Amino acid sequence: MALPGFFEGAEMPASGWWEALWPEPARVLSQVGIEHGMTVIDLCAGDGWFTLPIAKLARMVYAIDIDARLLEKSRVRLREAGFANCRFVEGDAYDIAGLVSEPADFAFLANALHSVPDKSRLAKAVHAGLKPCGLFAVVNWYAKSREETLVLGEPRGPATELRMTHSDTAKAIEPAGFTMVDYMKVSPYHYAALFQR
Repeated sequence: MALPGFFEGAEMPASGWWEALWPEPARVLSQVGIEHGMTVIDLCAGDGWFTLPIAKLARMVYAIDIDARLLEKSRVRLREAGFANCRFVEGDAYDIAGLVSEPADFAFLANALHSVPDKSRLAKAVHAGLKPCGLFAVVNWYAKSREETLVLGEPRGPATELRMTHSDTAKAIEPAGFTMVDYMKVSPYHYAALFQR
């Protein structure tokens, strides 16, 4: 049963699949430029697969998700690892500025932009939640057919028609006041587009 405001097509994968898809989440965070001491927003954080390695770097991480059950899994993951520098925030991704208590240095969004109904609204919300010159990393599936992205022997990821090129991503994000400053391969299936406020 979908939650009100939930981005359809952005649900968490089955156990084992996430690990196969992202065996080294810390490497991805390093590639996009998350550095020690930053305040970071992990947007649509889910069960905390990226939140934990962000917490190892960040001064503070705000894990935002609309699904309280997933945030509880994230809370347990970080507690078991001994990290207390995370605020778990149940809320709508469009309301970032009202959900965090301070402007952030960095916002991170993985595997979700393709399913956001109003990408412009989300980009404006992220802009409002960042410090001047803050960074926004968007990790997206390559715009290949779903049949070409096999993980554990099966087609995975969003429907082919939902996938976005990095140019599509830039067109969705830049009008909110961002400039794309980098583009990189972060997995066999994903790229990251990095934007600066």
